[in-house]
Amino acid sequence: MIKLNIKNETSRLRAVVLGTAESNGPVPKVEDCYDPKSIQHVKAGTYPKEADMILEMESVAAVFKKYDVQVYRPEVIKDCNQIFSRDIAFVIEDKIIRANILPNRDEEIHAIDYLWNQIAPENRIILPEECHAEGGDVMPWNDYIFIGTYSSDDYADYITARTNMDAVIAIQELFPNKTVKSFELRKSNTDPKENALHLDCCFQPIGKGKAILHKNGFLIEREYEWLVDFFGKDNIFEITKEEMYNMNSNVFSISESVIISEQNFTRLNTWLREQGFTVEEVPYAEIAKQEGLLRCSTLPLIRD
Repeated sequence: MIKLNIKNETSRLRAVVLGTAESNGPVPKVEDCYDPKSIQHVKAGTYPKEADMILEMESVAAVFKKYDVQVYRPEVIKDCNQIFSRDIAFVIEDKIIRANILPNRDEEIHAIDYLWNQIAPENRIILPEECHAEGGDVMPWNDYIFIGTYSSDDYADYITARTNMDAVIAIQELFPNKTVKSFELRKSNTDPKENALHLDCCFQPIGKGKAILHKNGFLIEREYEWLVDFFGKDNIFEITKEEMYNMNSNVFSISESVIISEQNFTRLNTWLREQGFTVEEVPYAEIAKQEGLLRCSTLPLIRD
């Protein structure tokens, strides 16, 4: 049996699911894309190649190996994009919660059935059908659970709106001892620079009480201000619109002091090192073309 334990984003990682780029399938048609950034690259003829993405993911696997983290991979489904394992499930404390993701991605969930079946049945949660939630929107942070959402009436019009208020309420009911704090995110089906696909596209807490933040990703200024107050202005690295587009907030913490980051994030990586972090740089620019990066392609199962 696997004993899950996730209380926050930064405690020492022991076990993780890392997605796979194997048998990723052909370049999608524009109408089959789930986000504006993928559409942009399909149209431009710059959509990432499978071989390049496999190399990028293996560089992350090598970092996990270096830090003695147990790595699980999804079973490979032929011609299926299985890079973003954070979308299919997420762990809070000792519970794994299956995400209700876009219906045509159901297959991806079954690729980790072999793990799901090693978890005690009472700790496997399937939310009611009306609850939409993806792991990129859900961040356990000790006594809090931060959740990105979109609650306007036009929710159904946005393929980029992935987590609804029904899910926020359901998660609060599952964890009555935690404070669930939701944040309204800016959505666009067409402009990737005006679209926060998930909460981790515009915010992420990191070790040493610090956080990465992008103001324009939040629809309601006071919710953004709440985070600034919570972490303290001096502890926040504010990223630009261009940096958000390149997914600078989507790094991944192995511990309080070790962070995996993309090698081109020069400004961020310099700041992280100035703050005393060890930065493990990896190439991930091809995967980033699908509006996801390091946090999106990892599903942490156990942290100390």
